[in-house]
Amino acid sequence: MATDLPKTETLGLAEFWRRGNAPFPPRPVLPEGDLFAVGGDLSVPRLLAAYRQGIFPWYDETSPEPLWWNPDPRMVLFPEEFRPSRSLARTLRQGAYEIRMDSAFSEVVAACAAISRDGQRGTWITPDIAAAYTALHHADYAHSVETWMDGELSGGLYGVAIGRMFYGESMFSRRRDASKIAFAHLVSHLQKEGFGLIDCQIKTLHLASLGGREIGRAEFLDRLARLVKEGEPPTRWATDRR
Repeated sequence: MATDLPKTETLGLAEFWRRGNAPFPPRPVLPEGDLFAVGGDLSVPRLLAAYRQGIFPWYDETSPEPLWWNPDPRMVLFPEEFRPSRSLARTLRQGAYEIRMDSAFSEVVAACAAISRDGQRGTWITPDIAAAYTALHHADYAHSVETWMDGELSGGLYGVAIGRMFYGESMFSRRRDASKIAFAHLVSHLQKEGFGLIDCQIKTLHLASLGGREIGRAEFLDRLARLVKEGEPPTRWATDRR
C-alpha cells in the first residue's frame, strides 16, 4: 500500500479520487456512508485492489464516472447457509438442464446487461464495465456459471473470485428458475473449493429467501481480509457437466 497518500482528513474522498488514479486510501479512513469514492479507471489491478478492500464499482445516471461503494450493512451468503426452496430443490433433482462454467462469460455479461429489472432505468453494466470484467475473466479472476436448456443459454450469473472469497455481480434468467439453478451450482462449487463467503452486496428479498443475510461492514471486512489470502492461485473454472 502506498504511504504517500493525500491527507484525507482535509480532502474529500471524491476530490482525492480524482487526483490521477491515486491508490485506495487505507481502511481507517472509510466513510460512514455507502459511497466510497468517484472516478478512477477500471483496470484489472484497480478492480482487484478494490475487491480486496470490499469496494465495488457501479454506474448510474447521476455520474459519467464509476461510483465505488462499500455498503454497511453488507448482504452476504455463507455457503453452508444456502436454503433452496422446495420447488427449486425439485427442479435440481429433475436435472433437465446442463451446467457449464466459464464457457460463455461474455454472453452472460451481455444477458445481465440486457435484462429489464423492476425499479431500474437502464443498466449499470455499461460497455466499460463489460470490458473491465471480461479482462478480469481473461486473468482468471472473473467467472460465469451458466444454465443451458435444450442447447441454449437460459440463465446464469457472473462474479469475481479472490482467494476463498466470491463476489456476486449479476444474474439473469430466460427460463423459469434458470438463474437460481446456476446459483445453486455456484454454491455447491464454492463449498467443494472451501470458499467461506459470497458477497451479495445489497439486500434483496430474493437473496434472503435463499439464505442470504446482512452483516456489519466491520465483520465483513474482517472476514474478507482473511479469505482473500487463502486458497489457490486464480484459474479458469472447469465445466461441471451433468
